[in-house]
Amino acid sequence: MATVHALSYRDRLVLTKVQAGPFTVRGVSVGGVYTSLQIPELGIVLDCGQALRGFAATEHLFLSHGHADHIGALPSLLGIRGMMQRPPLRIFMPAPIVKDTEAALAAMSRMQRYDLAIEPIGMEPGDERVVKGDLWVRAFKTFHPVPSLGYLFFRRVNKLKPEFKNLPGAEIGARRKAGEDIFFEEERRELAYATDTLVQVLDQSPEILDAQVCIIECSFLDDRKSRADARAGCHIHLDDLVERIELLEKSRATLVFMHFSQLYKPSEVPVLLAERLPAALVERIVPFAPRKGAWPG
Repeated sequence: MATVHALSYRDRLVLTKVQAGPFTVRGVSVGGVYTSLQIPELGIVLDCGQALRGFAATEHLFLSHGHADHIGALPSLLGIRGMMQRPPLRIFMPAPIVKDTEAALAAMSRMQRYDLAIEPIGMEPGDERVVKGDLWVRAFKTFHPVPSLGYLFFRRVNKLKPEFKNLPGAEIGARRKAGEDIFFEEERRELAYATDTLVQVLDQSPEILDAQVCIIECSFLDDRKSRADARAGCHIHLDDLVERIELLEKSRATLVFMHFSQLYKPSEVPVLLAERLPAALVERIVPFAPRKGAWPG
């Protein structure tokens, strides 16, 4: 008779969950292994390097690029959605990978005898699309050897122009009803996501640091991986961020650092960040790493 052994803590896929400002960030992220994050408050999933059952009901997936640790579990996620009888998943992705993604899913559909249908939405840097309701997304350029994007989620909010702020409510209502131009539109930046990129993303798209929360990779933390080697793979080293301390300190964002290399134990991550960065900045950084134990999986 076969013996069934219980999985140890190290063998189980345990989700990491952190709170960053108003948002919950949950999922898995280990550099080069798999990354898939869910933001329940926005109803979005970021990348699909691991098919997580709890993410399958989410209707909006955003792919940063086509490397396997960020897209490889997509057929499995779609299969779970099929069992749940969900509609085709809306997938925002770099425009150059749409055809290849559709072709790969068509091949998997033939093997499974099941249609892994999606609603692909190809994006280029600067493109904007409505996600749902008043939530929008804008793609921005990231720097990786393959077509890649980051995403900035925002809402457009009408604000009363300053010259009308002291008017009685009734008069404001009357002017609005008459069609007078008394409002201006303000962009409320909610969350930004940038992974698998050179640090130049902060120079080219500094607006992502104006979001309430900015999720950004910080794959390497010390000399176990040289800065030159990190750059060769188009990843961010903590040394790159140390050079931009002033930019980060001016930011209003809660910073979620993620995509840490398995060169480091999870317990080392907050220690190394605290050693290298000013205390006031560290207070605004949320490391996306398990609080105890090993990396998931």
